[in-house]
Amino acid sequence: MRDAVEKLWPELEWIKDNVLRERVTATWIRALQLSLLTPEDLQQIPFTLLVPNCPVTFMEHKRCVVHIARLAAESMNEFMGHALPVDMDTVIAGAILADVGKLLEYEKVDGKARQSQRGSYLRHPFTGVALAIEAGVPDRVCHIIAAHADEGNLVKRSTEACVVHHADFMSFLPFKNMAK
Repeated sequence: MRDAVEKLWPELEWIKDNVLRERVTATWIRALQLSLLTPEDLQQIPFTLLVPNCPVTFMEHKRCVVHIARLAAESMNEFMGHALPVDMDTVIAGAILADVGKLLEYEKVDGKARQSQRGSYLRHPFTGVALAIEAGVPDRVCHIIAAHADEGNLVKRSTEACVVHHADFMSFLPFKNMAK
């Protein structure tokens, strides 16, 4: 399972802290163990069920979010880091883990992704935090998982959570807006 996670996520190497990298990897391993989805499914299913016939896969979206978040955080550090430093490992780990809970929220039936029974009760920010806590992911990263989606509008987001939230929504809202 480790090989599958490392193949899905070459961006894990961007996390400099070895312990954090291992805990992020362990979270994904556990999610795949509990999921009805396979690593191959993640390369095929749509990243969201909120957009009919969504043309972008889960992994295309997720990897794009990680890249956007990293570039945004690097730019913030370059221009404003003296006043508002952004922790790169936290941003990258949070971006990689933001949607890990979708592995418990979604299932694939007759070749199509749909919401699982668990997903009808618990959206992915909740299950993602549970998976991450079980793997020993620090609270500063769990906060990003919890706050990246609309549920996060009810809390004060850390700087790193703001970066991941906006990276996620800038690669989601255009698709949602096209569907209207």
